[in-house]
Amino acid sequence: MAKRTQRTLLTLCTPQHTIYKKGAHNMKIWNATEVRKDWSRVVDLVSRDTPQFIKRTHDNMLLANEDFIFQLLDAYSFTADIYTEADGSITLSLREMDLVENSSTQEASRNLLAASLLDYATEYFDDFKLWSSAPNRKKDIPYVLKALLLATPEKIAEEILCQDGKN
Repeated sequence: MAKRTQRTLLTLCTPQHTIYKKGAHNMKIWNATEVRKDWSRVVDLVSRDTPQFIKRTHDNMLLANEDFIFQLLDAYSFTADIYTEADGSITLSLREMDLVENSSTQEASRNLLAASLLDYATEYFDDFKLWSSAPNRKKDIPYVLKALLLATPEKIAEEILCQDGKN
């Protein structure tokens, strides 16, 4: 019997995809050409079942639905420090990113911060290659994705946890 390598390439009954078998775990990897030919099936699998891995030459991709992405991003939260200014206004400073807003109330400041966060996320995504390669902005990627998936300042504001800062 031939010695097995740790990573064995198997072909399923249908040639649409291959499986890399590592130990007891199987992971489907679709060839990009087959994904194009069977797009509806792949989308149905992603929508109703599980994310799908896709390989195109040297590129590897993951196609996933929003629920799965939200699960991945669940560990990332927005936390803002609250500062009461000398004039009585409230400043919120987002810990995860360099965003700060000030208004007359905490709620108003939170709404402004949420809107700024969505604006920043949109600009970041519009020039993703630039921002995601900047050493001081790479860490923003999960927060940007979460803000874009939340999609509205109202939903983002609900996710901002406000905590006392040090004046």
